[in-house]
Amino acid sequence: MLSPKVIVPFLLTGTIWGSTWFVITGQIDGVPAAWSVFYRFALACPALFLVAYFMKRRLKLNRPEHMLAILVGLFQFSGNFLLVYNAELYVTSGIVAMMFALLMVPNAIFARIFIGERVQGGFLLGSAVAIVGVSFLLWHEWQANPDAGVIGGNVGLGIVLAMLGILSASVANVIQANPTGRAVPMVSLLAWAMLYGVVFDLGFAWVTVGPPPVPGNPGYWAGIVYLALIGSVVTFPLHYNLVREIGAGRTAYNSILTVAVAMTLSTLLEDYRWTALTALGMVLAVVGMVLALKARRQKAVQIQQSGALRH
Repeated sequence: MLSPKVIVPFLLTGTIWGSTWFVITGQIDGVPAAWSVFYRFALACPALFLVAYFMKRRLKLNRPEHMLAILVGLFQFSGNFLLVYNAELYVTSGIVAMMFALLMVPNAIFARIFIGERVQGGFLLGSAVAIVGVSFLLWHEWQANPDAGVIGGNVGLGIVLAMLGILSASVANVIQANPTGRAVPMVSLLAWAMLYGVVFDLGFAWVTVGPPPVPGNPGYWAGIVYLALIGSVVTFPLHYNLVREIGAGRTAYNSILTVAVAMTLSTLLEDYRWTALTALGMVLAVVGMVLALKARRQKAVQIQQSGALRH
């Protein structure tokens, strides 16, 4: 765990993924979220195909595999990201990141329903503790909003959008773990899924908000490049190298570092105010995640989650 070939990619992926949540806030400042999502994956998609090519993974898919890629693209690279970008219009980016750290909960529920995987008691206990912690954070976020009692244009709407985004991402994670998905190299499946997602994102953006805007702010395009190439494509081989070196269970602890970075950036750059309630919520959330991840690692659950599926 402490060798450079493990600790360096572990720190890099956690830091990069943690930073992407804040970078997204610059993508929705005066630019429709739908077009920002499209720009991001329109750039990331060809780069991911190149990664698959250089990794010598097969890129030719059969019909069932293409159908699976379409579903993953719809739920992950369209529904999930469109919901997340819009959620960050109303909720602090670090809080949305904390909510997504609980992605393992619907993953486990859906895997139990559709794949038949059993869930251990330790995972349920840890998840319950983490949910209580995140609830404290959300309650503070709700109280800090001057229109907290009205769902519509405020933090309440943001929470709902984030929860729907979590469910969408979880569906994508679970369906790609079926026998068809396991037969396809992950990078190839994600490249095709991203391509289908880009097509849907283009149509959705054009229909809902009109022709594409061309922001003149260089910082906006720097953010697009960072999210597309650094936040998705560069971290992909780093993530899978970690899985090979230390296993998927230990690699999953990277989500805790991701949350820590996201909350730190929100504190420094979004003026997030800590209170006794939020501090307690953060502690409970992290402790709960550790307990749940420990139980999940012992169970050796095989739902694969790639770096490209992060934010």
